[in-house]
Amino acid sequence: MSAPTRPTGSRTAAGADARLHWWALALPVLAFCLLLLLPAGAGEAQASTGDTPHLLQVGRELMRAAG
Repeated sequence: MSAPTRPTGSRTAAGADARLHWWALALPVLAFCLLLLLPAGAGEAQASTGDTPHLLQVGRELMRAAG
């Protein structure tokens, strides 16, 4: 004996989910921005002077904000 099944959630005619989670857009945008910043800091390469590179400071601030 099989019970009738009903699809749950909202589906489009093609069967794909119509809604995305917030991070499905935020993570690729964040990755793109970070990769875009990598070549921007390459021209400022210096010997070890004790100064923290700007990209590392931004990364630390992002980690503090996220966690």
